[in-house]
Amino acid sequence: MDPKTGELEGLSFELNLCEAVATWEQVRNSTTILTREFIDALPRGWEDYAWRRINKGILLNNCRNKTLCMEKLSLVLPETPPYIPRQFDRCAVIGNSGDLLKTRFGKEIDGYDVVIRENGAPIQNYTEYVGKKSTFRLLNRGSAKALDKVVELDERRKEVLIVKTTIHDIMNKMIREVPINNPVYLMLGASFGSAAKGTGLKALEFALSICESVDMYGFTVDPGYKEWTRYFSESRQGHTPLQGRAYYQMMECLGLIKIHSPMRNDPNRAVKWVPSKSTIRAARVASEKLLRRVGAGSRDPLATCSIKKLVKKRSNSISGLRKAAIHHQEFVKGTVMYPLEHNPGHGMLCTLPTD
Repeated sequence: MDPKTGELEGLSFELNLCEAVATWEQVRNSTTILTREFIDALPRGWEDYAWRRINKGILLNNCRNKTLCMEKLSLVLPETPPYIPRQFDRCAVIGNSGDLLKTRFGKEIDGYDVVIRENGAPIQNYTEYVGKKSTFRLLNRGSAKALDKVVELDERRKEVLIVKTTIHDIMNKMIREVPINNPVYLMLGASFGSAAKGTGLKALEFALSICESVDMYGFTVDPGYKEWTRYFSESRQGHTPLQGRAYYQMMECLGLIKIHSPMRNDPNRAVKWVPSKSTIRAARVASEKLLRRVGAGSRDPLATCSIKKLVKKRSNSISGLRKAAIHHQEFVKGTVMYPLEHNPGHGMLCTLPTD
């Protein structure tokens, strides 16, 4: 029973398993950072995509001139993706649930190669529970408006900030006025329907797109959890992400993630049955055929792509990357894959440099 509403909690939701398998497998091979390359590769990209999704706010709504707009957005729109699939090995996504205070996961969290946090979740005074390492921080619109307070959460000033919304004049002004060294990017992201919303799911999506393996901490995913609180404050009214919970449980069953929770008998337990990569690949192929997706039935990850050749040759520097990332780069032959939002075929946009 939900303590706030008194209503019984629904423990199951209607989810299209085929849709989930196909979509998440594509996410693992794509970039989720919005770039100039992506906008330029779309048909009427600036007019159709950038105008609707980026030009928001009083100071930007007259920016029909592309050159002027690009100047305003230069701080958050890199030319090409700054991160690629499998660039990092073990990653941890840290939610803000109050259940983090029930188990001291701090040292364990700091042992990951990459740690992704959300919004204005503090680290100081909670390190024994949430750790002190922070590589990325995903921000919603509200947190982006308070960018000056967010950057203070990271004493090193090296945390990469990912904003999961459209750029607006308030944030643009804040970035220019606040003396920060933090890189700031916009989240491109995929569309999972109305049942899959929230910063947590987007943080997980981002992690899956750049990491080999992903673990989750601080998400109220177990049935029977009743304390809808944040580890650093009371929860806001209505903050009961039951549908998000169903997605997390499903992804763990698919072997995509591992969930850590104090409500389980063994917080360090592993999923007993994890499907192999070949099994997941076969499931993705079958799913795309059933859903009649573009490129269905092919084992080639580029089969779902709508190829767009760029006039400007992109730099394919792969030195210094881990072997898994280099192997991926070689396999896709330098092509960059982006999720196409609200595309009827749920395909990918692949940009390929011309020689």
